[in-house]
Amino acid sequence: MTTVVIPETVRKLLASQPIELPIFHPVALKLQRMLSDYDFTVDEVAQVAIEDQSLATQMLKMANSPMYMGRTKVATIKEAVIRLGAQQVINLAIAASQAATHSSHNEALNRYMKQLWLHSHGSALGARWLAHACGMRGVADETYLAALLHDVGKLYLLKAIERLVDAGVISSLFDEELIADIFEAMHVEQGYRLMVHWNFPAMYCDVVRDHHIEQWDVVNKMLTIVRFVNLACRRIGLGLKHEPELALIETKEAEVLDLTDFQIAELEALLEESREVGFA
Repeated sequence: MTTVVIPETVRKLLASQPIELPIFHPVALKLQRMLSDYDFTVDEVAQVAIEDQSLATQMLKMANSPMYMGRTKVATIKEAVIRLGAQQVINLAIAASQAATHSSHNEALNRYMKQLWLHSHGSALGARWLAHACGMRGVADETYLAALLHDVGKLYLLKAIERLVDAGVISSLFDEELIADIFEAMHVEQGYRLMVHWNFPAMYCDVVRDHHIEQWDVVNKMLTIVRFVNLACRRIGLGLKHEPELALIETKEAEVLDLTDFQIAELEALLEESREVGFA
């Protein structure tokens, strides 16, 4: 893998932006911390989730969409916690808040953010499906969240660029080649820094840190699933990159997961379907 060099002034400007940029909704973070501490009740999860009514409404909208619930409908957050479990409700809270966060008043940046959201959300749905397909049903919800957040460093960088433009520090950073170089050079390190700062469990931090490295821990099936789904998104053009020539069945990830051509075709169909699901 070639090393991408970006101007040092650009790197310093972006890396020095506040880590509290609006990446995670406070309610979603509070729920995530409750789960990390293993100290919560159904009522407590429900009470925190409804602290922001617009977020709670978006969560219920997502919970009742076909790609999440199928035939079962829920009317309240408490009912969602009981039927779906705390982990999935926290997933919904983070996904709903991320959907709203992937937007900008700057038209050029907004285009990047919308594509990034399609990629992140599609990856999450695909990773959950693949976890089930690979016999990892017990960690499917955790795999969903890992995939949802694997590119959070790109969102941080876009928000940092937006802030610098708004402040008049930079006039334009919308050259596509430069933004692609910024993502390649910085999104992993910034995403990992963000996840550690917000105290996400190590399994999620590891996925953010290692989803692009050439030699990874193949025993970590969650990481391998996220890596493979990321490649599948790239092959069908779900997100910022499109590489239709990618032979997914020939990847190391497919070998580790023992995937078949039929499973890959099913995954790609689900990813295509996810394009139609918009919550922003």
